[in-house]
Amino acid sequence: MYKITKVNDENNKMIHIHKVLSIILYIVIIPIIIFNFTMIIKSFLNPFKIPDFLGYKNFIIISGSMIPTINIDDAILIKEVPQDEINVNDIISFRQGEIITTHRVVDIIWENGIKKYKTKGDNNNTADRELVIYEQIEGKYQFKLNGLGKFIEILQNKCVLVFLILIIVLYYWNSCRLEKRKTERGKKRQKYNKT
Repeated sequence: MYKITKVNDENNKMIHIHKVLSIILYIVIIPIIIFNFTMIIKSFLNPFKIPDFLGYKNFIIISGSMIPTINIDDAILIKEVPQDEINVNDIISFRQGEIITTHRVVDIIWENGIKKYKTKGDNNNTADRELVIYEQIEGKYQFKLNGLGKFIEILQNKCVLVFLILIIVLYYWNSCRLEKRKTERGKKRQKYNKT
C-alpha cells in the first residue's frame, strides 16, 4: 500500500517535469515554428528574394574567409539597412549571382555617380575583384551564434518543422488527457469523502 507522502512526492515530480516541458515548449519550440513558418511563406511569396524575419536574415558560414571574426559553421544575423548606414569596416552580406558572400567593406568608391563598395575577407590576402553596389547587399552584419550553423540548418528543415508541430500536438493532447484524469479523480474523491 502506498503512503500518502510517497504519492504526493511523485505528483510533485510530475508537476515539476510538466512545468519544465511547458517552459521549453513556449520559449524554444513555438518561436522556432513561428520563425520557420514565416520564412517558408515568404520564400513561396517571393522565391527570388532571400526571406527575412522582422528585417533580419540568417546565414550559415561555409568558408573561412572571415576567420577569426566569423568562423566556419557560425550562424550570422544580418539586417537590411539604408545605404548611408554602410560604412568602411562594416561587415556586409552581398549577392554575387547565386552566391551570398559575407565580407568587410574596406573602401567606398564613387563611379559615374554610383556608390560602390570594395570588400575583403578578413582572412584573405587581397580585396575582392568586383565592387559591390547597394542593390546586391542583403544586409549588414549584426551578430553571430558561434558554431550553431549546423543546428540552425537542421531546425530550418521542413521535416523537423513537422516533427516539432507533432511534438506540440502530442504534448497538448497528453496535457488534456492528464487534466481530464485529474478531474475524474477529484470527483471520485469527493464521492468517497461524502460517504
